Amino acid sequence: MKSAGVRGTVSIELVHEALNAANVRNLEVARVLEAAKLDRDLLRSAKARISAQSYSDMWVALADLMDDEFFGLDSHGLRRGSYALMTRAAVSAHNLEHAIRRIVRFLRSTLDDFRGELVLEDNEARIYLHDGGVMRRLFGYGTWFILVHGLACWLVHRRIELTSMQFRNPPPADDSHYRTRFCDNLVFNGDTTFIAFPADLLGLAIVETPETVERFLRAAPANLLVQYRNDASSTAQIRKRLRSQTPEEWPDLEALAQALCISATTLQRRLQLEGSNYQRLKDDLRRDIAIDLLSATPLTVAEVAARTGFQEPSAFHRAFKKWTGVSPGAYRSSSHDDRR
Repeated sequence: MKSAGVRGTVSIELVHEALNAANVRNLEVARVLEAAKLDRDLLRSAKARISAQSYSDMWVALADLMDDEFFGLDSHGLRRGSYALMTRAAVSAHNLEHAIRRIVRFLRSTLDDFRGELVLEDNEARIYLHDGGVMRRLFGYGTWFILVHGLACWLVHRRIELTSMQFRNPPPADDSHYRTRFCDNLVFNGDTTFIAFPADLLGLAIVETPETVERFLRAAPANLLVQYRNDASSTAQIRKRLRSQTPEEWPDLEALAQALCISATTLQRRLQLEGSNYQRLKDDLRRDIAIDLLSATPLTVAEVAARTGFQEPSAFHRAFKKWTGVSPGAYRSSSHDDRR
């Protein structure tokens, strides 16, 4: 079984961040959890993760519940349907710069607490996100950039590689989501909040058309979360290589380094700079494969254990509990029987 279809997982911390405003307002989030097929036990486990598809389903259900595509992160909000209007306005732009300026202007006229600004500095383009001097939640800045950067990437039909990203906020306990989605050159506790990319990309032509908008919107937000992630890091490239093999075929560090035409020491150093190491990377990929299979297929836990390289289901249970804080059964999709 090749694991090329694995799309990664999302930390439960981001689920809590998304649900925060709805919980503060005492809204009924049960149907949101049901739509995303999320077991409440997951919410109580600090180490739990969910599939990218479950997070996308939760995103849509929460936006419906709150009539806000920005999850109550702004005092005005982004009413349901706003993103579609913004997409239709941007797709008729002359080039990427024109589109980004339209996107930023649209959000500036809709939101009260967040104000984007495109600035050219020498050979670098920066999209600043101003907050009126009041530091907002990190999740709010990150969500704003996912909406903007994801749409910009789709318009030109390619990932816009970010050279750097900076937040005013202090770093979270786990910043892997931001590194995976945006870039590795990530700075916290900065004076301002922005993303940066080469200015020459602003001249890219808009490839998409009004006729392709509906297809894009039907795939959102899963495409914004997954399709335009940061794939330039060593961690992402190794994950991609390993996904094309079964866990039994995964090479050891020396063999992998040789295949990449670098020394094992260099490979270790690169992964360390990205906050990872080879064993953790393999464990994380096994975890993501397991979560994908448990949440999206009717396979038994024993079958999932075998497909993730475990000889004994009991060893898989122990490893999964160590990775996520919950048993494999907690990830079983509600549409399947839990045949543990």
